[in-house]
Amino acid sequence: MSNTLVNLKNVIQGTVLEPSDSDYDKARMVWNAMIDRKPALIVQCKSTSDVVEAVNYARQSNTPISIRGGGHNVAGHAVCDDGIMIDLSLMRHVEVDIDGKTALVDGGCIWRDVDEATQKYGLATPGGLISDTGVAGLTLSGGIGWLRSRYGLCIDNMISAKVVTASGEVLTASESENANLFWALRGGGGNFGIVTRFEFKLHKVGPKVMFCAPIYPFEAGAEPIRFWRDFMADKNHDVGSTIEFATVPEDDEFPKEAWGKKVYTIYAVYAGDADEGEKLLQPLRELGDMVADFSGHMDYCELQQLYDAIMPAGEYRSYWKCHYLSGLSDEVIDTILEGFSSTPSPNTLSSIWNFGGATADVAADATAFGDRSMPYMFSMDSVWPDKSDDEKNINWTRDFWNRMKAYSDKGRMYLNFPGQGEEGAKLLEDTFGDNYGKLQSIKKKYDPDNLFRFNQNIEPA
Repeated sequence: MSNTLVNLKNVIQGTVLEPSDSDYDKARMVWNAMIDRKPALIVQCKSTSDVVEAVNYARQSNTPISIRGGGHNVAGHAVCDDGIMIDLSLMRHVEVDIDGKTALVDGGCIWRDVDEATQKYGLATPGGLISDTGVAGLTLSGGIGWLRSRYGLCIDNMISAKVVTASGEVLTASESENANLFWALRGGGGNFGIVTRFEFKLHKVGPKVMFCAPIYPFEAGAEPIRFWRDFMADKNHDVGSTIEFATVPEDDEFPKEAWGKKVYTIYAVYAGDADEGEKLLQPLRELGDMVADFSGHMDYCELQQLYDAIMPAGEYRSYWKCHYLSGLSDEVIDTILEGFSSTPSPNTLSSIWNFGGATADVAADATAFGDRSMPYMFSMDSVWPDKSDDEKNINWTRDFWNRMKAYSDKGRMYLNFPGQGEEGAKLLEDTFGDNYGKLQSIKKKYDPDNLFRFNQNIEPA
């Protein structure tokens, strides 16, 4: 063991794991069971000072870094082969300022931590759809959740961030301090440093919200989807909604005659009074015979945890791709229905997401995320249990994704659903558009040697 490694173990409050340590294999596992990478070291940090020591060690030993927040990213960027994984999962404190309606959130928090802390006071900030998703990973690539209609993306609610840069410096990034770094963090991913603390705006939400969830048989075809498209046209400032295509599980919550059959659910969450939302969304529950209807008033925390059981950590292999769509014509709807009809895994989902509203109110150059004009996103969330089915499921996803490319918004993609990012720099150039050159310049300033490269990597200018 080198002297510098001994020193690292002595100076940090957390733990340094090597491949020979008994806890190493558990610590390197992440949400997607496909990911089986082996870091040279895992540094489990308990404080910002621990992160600084780990970054300094990596820089001095010329070892690249991967950053683990919640470990939920489908591409598995949290884990690297042969580098240093800096693990923030022990840093999960949330501090709520009730009067100021803000929250300080540690970089290792998952969204359940935030929701439970803020909902004690009837407050929330936009998060994801699965409660064990990491706050950091979701936020830094944009952050799309149920509250996007009224309150925008996660990044639109970020007030400041405490960041450890590649030089080991601790900076505060905000509109008034290191503003170029703050701009880059809002959509540019983990390229520019390790965020050890976020500050978010909070909004009055819940404790009860209206959750709309009528489930229609796949055979209902395009008409309910077309109705949803037209119905939502003037409601994008109030309602976050998706149409999710799925296969009914063998579960007593569903009628037995529906088990194993394809369906789609019109999910919608009204970001306001639950009674108002129930009246507003009622037409979505009247579009023909339903397989089931799980609509009703629901605690916000319960809503945020609905997908957890569907997507349990470490149990399934996953490969997700997506496109921002330029529109949702009848032809697009028909192509989606035809494409999903042949999914090889009953665990696979696909979803149409509405945008507009507060998400679209932010200018393209205001954050690194870029252009907000896309009206929809379509995601292909392939999930399956057996390694022997990897090729079949990945090929199906990529074929479907290639078919949908004709309807995409300039080839742009949500970088939390990138597959394995096989498109490389082309993916980033298309997605960031005019913002890409500026991101490269900021990367050069804060990480000139590309120490933080296990991500959707923006190379320094």
